[in-house]
Amino acid sequence: MKTVENQDIQGFILKGYGKMRATRYYLLRVEDHAPAKKWLDKICNEISDGNHKPETTCLNIAFTHSGLAALGLAPETLRNFAREFREGMATPHRNRLLGDEGSNHPDEWRWGGNAKGDRCDEKNIHILLMVFAIEATVLSAFCKELETGFLAQGLSIVTPLDGQLLEDNKVHLGFRDGISQPVIEGTHMEGPKENTVATGEFLLGYKNEYGVYPDTPFVTVKQGDLSLLPLDAGGSGLKDLGNNGSYLVFRQMEERVDLFWSYINEKTKKQDGQINVEESIKLASKMIGRWPSGAPMALYPDADPGGLNNENDFGYTEDKSGLKCPFGSHLRRNNPRDAFEDNSAKRSIKLTKKHRIIRRGRSYGEPLVSSPTDHKPVGEIGLHFMCFNADIAGQFEFIQHTWANFPRFQNLYNDPDPIIGVQELNSKDVQQNFTVQAEPVNKCVMDLQRFVTVRGGAYFFFPSITAIKYLSTI
Repeated sequence: MKTVENQDIQGFILKGYGKMRATRYYLLRVEDHAPAKKWLDKICNEISDGNHKPETTCLNIAFTHSGLAALGLAPETLRNFAREFREGMATPHRNRLLGDEGSNHPDEWRWGGNAKGDRCDEKNIHILLMVFAIEATVLSAFCKELETGFLAQGLSIVTPLDGQLLEDNKVHLGFRDGISQPVIEGTHMEGPKENTVATGEFLLGYKNEYGVYPDTPFVTVKQGDLSLLPLDAGGSGLKDLGNNGSYLVFRQMEERVDLFWSYINEKTKKQDGQINVEESIKLASKMIGRWPSGAPMALYPDADPGGLNNENDFGYTEDKSGLKCPFGSHLRRNNPRDAFEDNSAKRSIKLTKKHRIIRRGRSYGEPLVSSPTDHKPVGEIGLHFMCFNADIAGQFEFIQHTWANFPRFQNLYNDPDPIIGVQELNSKDVQQNFTVQAEPVNKCVMDLQRFVTVRGGAYFFFPSITAIKYLSTI
């Protein structure tokens, strides 16, 4: 097995930067490519790699397809990137695939897609500069210093997006997040074999779960300092721009927590119309697949054990009927683990490993951790969802389309993912429900509402540090 080169991999793939609580994502445009590449050469030395343990601040960087073109990368090489990355997130085909219709449509986005406004559309977003700091005041000072540099070097700000990690790593909906992450084979990560996934599912230049090297962008035109780049590990003899890099999916999603808890409270209210807090939390937890503490429903079906829970070494084979954790819960359908459809546990694990992603979410807006009795935020709140994958179509898009959006997942009927799969329907004859498996009969929670609205998004190339250096030389 090829040794994972941590020193050449940008750190955000391998680490969640949990101590870096404050975040600013700069969406940048290249106005003048010559000084922009000089800035890129300088900033390359400040990028955090997989071995770096940041104490106060750290940086990572990614590029859109139009951004690589704006820097001068040859069209022949640009054509070697994955089709999904080249086309972007907002094509009509991809709208249907991802469920980006109605208020989720890219025409309605604030950035990316077909966003209107001061150059906020996808073609004018070139670079994503990710800035992390231990707390907000440190972030502000660091960003001021960074802006002085890049604004004088041929770059302009399309929009900044501020975010944060909430208390106990919960999201605004009220639940602990970021627990169920795959272990990347060959890295410092540790975990059970069932959760250890081949390196090439997340990093280009390594073999994936199919035992082959994932498609990677070769340099097919002599350009820049090619001596910086390694040869293709697959033996083509071409220089590999993708080695140690990945593809980054970024979607800004507003979380409508008031609607979420109002809906849950209505479905579980007492006979006298009063809120039944205990039943509200239980139904919401069944929709998520974990309790607010993070405890998995599969292990704790009756009540939240409390505290902070990071348990992730479990499966669903002992809950084949869904009586503990419903089939349609957000977590179970986005990672079926050892109980995918009618397959054996061994085959289920083998199949699901081919569709895993590394999630990197940060909340934005008021730091509200909502509950059945506290769910009215001041202003918009939401999640800056990010994930890494070597194959956008086979990983992120597959999960969203085939597992989250599909209403007949795991022998269900009208059940999309209750958190990210609900659509705005024109026909009142079509139902969207959440089914809670029970004995003697299932309970059907009717008329799901859309609790999450996409406000922006794009696909990015997340290169190795060597590839960043190379881009500065083209």
